[in-house]
Amino acid sequence: MNQVLRAGMQGLRTFASDVADGFFEIVHNGFALIGLALVFVVVALAARPDLQQVGEERLAAWVESRKPAPAPTDPAPNAVERATAARPEELPRPQAAVAYWLSRKYKVAAEPLSVLVAEAYDIGRQTKLDPTLILAIMAVESSFNPFAQSPVGAQGLMQVMTRVHGDKYEPAGGTLAAFDPITNLRVGVKVLQECIARAGSLEGGLRYYVGAANLGDDGGYTVKVMAEHDRLRQVANGRNVPIFTPSAPAATTPPPAAMPTQPTQRTQPIPVMAPAGEPKPATRPPATVALLEQPAS
Repeated sequence: MNQVLRAGMQGLRTFASDVADGFFEIVHNGFALIGLALVFVVVALAARPDLQQVGEERLAAWVESRKPAPAPTDPAPNAVERATAARPEELPRPQAAVAYWLSRKYKVAAEPLSVLVAEAYDIGRQTKLDPTLILAIMAVESSFNPFAQSPVGAQGLMQVMTRVHGDKYEPAGGTLAAFDPITNLRVGVKVLQECIARAGSLEGGLRYYVGAANLGDDGGYTVKVMAEHDRLRQVANGRNVPIFTPSAPAATTPPPAAMPTQPTQRTQPIPVMAPAGEPKPATRPPATVALLEQPAS
């Protein structure tokens, strides 16, 4: 009996040993096959960079699909990169003074104004235009509202006639860039340069810019821009300039000749967006020159 039991135990041990040896042999061969497959894949990818790129793209897409979706109310992690804003205290002293002054007068945050002020100074150096003149035009045209639009289609900070100057937005991707503050500023400066070159003077260029070159009156546009330009220049020079300026006394001279009774779309008067604290003229010609298409009279 004992011999039978010993023989049975010996058989079980032999069976278990054979099973273990077979398992380890299978695992060993499996790892060997996996290693060979990896070597083959590495060699194939090295020989075919296009396959490597496709694989990386698919792997990245798979990893991205496994990420949990953010909650609808969570802000995008890169939203700050899209914001048109900067710290005004990091600007040079004259630019910071202008940004703070405009912020108080037009009730606009100083941070986005800081970007516009810095851009105006940069463009001013490139174009030989006074940056405070560029800022004064923005103030009179839109009160620094980048989404402003007039009844005749002038859009953005500089109130550029998008349908007339659409070609100037093509490098930025199209006319929707009119509502990007920096792009609108740059296109507006290009239009202003063309107007000044055509008129031969700054004041004449402003009349072309507002579309009043062939009219007897520009609705006070040039006077208003030059007055704001002068105030901003004083602010940049360190002068203490009040935000609210006193109203001009009533004119004693007869008013200018009336405009034509049936104006065309190019000369149809529209409301003016006046800065806070200053009187608004009743009407003025459409913002931004569309008259560049016509020969000078």
